[in-house]
Amino acid sequence: MQFLDLRCGLLAAAAAVVLGLTGPAPADAAMELTAFRQAVAEAAAQDDAIAGFYRDRDYAPFWTSAEAAERRTALLTALSHAADHGLPAARYDARALIDLFRGARTLRDIGRAEVEATRMFLSYAHDVSSGVLDPRRVVGDIKRDVARPDPAELLAGIAAAPNPGGYLRGLAPRSPEYARLMRAKLRLETLVAEGGWGAPVPRGSLRPGQSGAAVVALRNRMIAMGYLARSATATYDAALQKAVQAFQLDHGLQADGVAGAGTVDEINVSAEDRLKSVLVAMERERWLGNDRGDRHVLVNITDFHARIIEQGETVFQTRSVVGKNRADQRTPEFSDVMEHMVINPTWNVPRSIAVNEYLPKMQANPNAHGYLQLVDGSGRVVSRGAIDFARYNARNFPFDLKQPPSTRNALGLVKFMFPNPYNIYLHDTPSKSLFDREVRTFSHGCIRLGDPFDFAYALLATQTDDPKGFFAAKLATGRETRVDLVRPLPVHIIYRTAVTDPKGHMQYRRDVYGRDAAIFDALQAAGVALAPVRG
Repeated sequence: MQFLDLRCGLLAAAAAVVLGLTGPAPADAAMELTAFRQAVAEAAAQDDAIAGFYRDRDYAPFWTSAEAAERRTALLTALSHAADHGLPAARYDARALIDLFRGARTLRDIGRAEVEATRMFLSYAHDVSSGVLDPRRVVGDIKRDVARPDPAELLAGIAAAPNPGGYLRGLAPRSPEYARLMRAKLRLETLVAEGGWGAPVPRGSLRPGQSGAAVVALRNRMIAMGYLARSATATYDAALQKAVQAFQLDHGLQADGVAGAGTVDEINVSAEDRLKSVLVAMERERWLGNDRGDRHVLVNITDFHARIIEQGETVFQTRSVVGKNRADQRTPEFSDVMEHMVINPTWNVPRSIAVNEYLPKMQANPNAHGYLQLVDGSGRVVSRGAIDFARYNARNFPFDLKQPPSTRNALGLVKFMFPNPYNIYLHDTPSKSLFDREVRTFSHGCIRLGDPFDFAYALLATQTDDPKGFFAAKLATGRETRVDLVRPLPVHIIYRTAVTDPKGHMQYRRDVYGRDAAIFDALQAAGVALAPVRG
């Protein structure tokens, strides 16, 4: 791209007049300077941050002076690459800004271009650093509070930056994941422009030993995706089975090497749809921000795993079960801080579950779920024999339901607490068989852990030399025991259908709640495009 050179032509002369470097007689120059300042003040008046910025600098030029050439070029460079970040490039169109500069004929024109450059800078800086969308407005179950940059701080930052280009590049998320996603986006754009991965595989189930046209289509798809070396075989041989297994591992599928209906559906997802997942993942990465904690818990809802991350490395992971795909049971997305664990927990049944699930059963049979205690408003356990459940409904049921600590407790033998308004936490469960399922959406919203004791040991290892012994001693009492974490750690519950490994290799997951589809639609409505590769 040919960037504007303000050292030549009319605009350079006009900028010099603004600076009082050359031009008309002093009286005329003063009039010109007044015209520039008035134009800036008028153009900035609709935005308090911009108006305050120029008022504080006595309406001196920030982008359009000769001395601002490096800053101006850095801005135009950043704007011209906005689409690389999956941003709505038309919102801050570098070419339009250049045309505005070049079309300037008066100092008032330059003043308006000056403010437009500031407006584009702030819009770009906002979007590239913290996202295009407000996630809560797109999906109600995203409870994430996005740290938005302060416009005054952004303007002060670039004003003080000795290297404006470096400052602008540093606005994007600094996580290695974001950089890897950005590279994956560019690769997928090239792939889409070249036609993707070729013909889809016919629907159905294919197994090792089979042969025929469907196996050839599977073979070709695996070759195009990079899972299989070039081959002319028409048989589902050991090499193809290994390729299918590798694909299944990368897509969270049961890695049996059989191309069943579910695996074939994932194989047939187009490169364009995978690009959409990457664009959404980049937006989500912007929402998450940079301050995640050197040591933190990461739960990816779509991946059905919980992990402990230290200095960017996974030091522990376990399978998880998340909320059912129902309006009131989907696991929300948010971040908080884990403060303690409870060993031998009591389950205080949420009101919605008590009245919607258990009350009807107790109305049919007063002794149903006899392991649950009825507790009145004074905290006393009430005998079921004295209760006429038919008198009550969801509005007037006066009791709480509790399940005392036991191996049958719905929370299992330990829960991990990061107090939040959504009553979500991590916990054990007696329903161990669910962890063998491929899609694990079975809870009421909380996150069940496949290896909760090992998770507890990993947390306790930072505060005791014998985490297993410490935990076992508390467990053996059978009593509910709170154990505070000496080093509380952040918990991030995220939802990513596209993730990378440290080498940049892509993994994809199903959009189990349909959230990423909604986010991509909103991004597209905001102007984000599946752009062709730029030559």
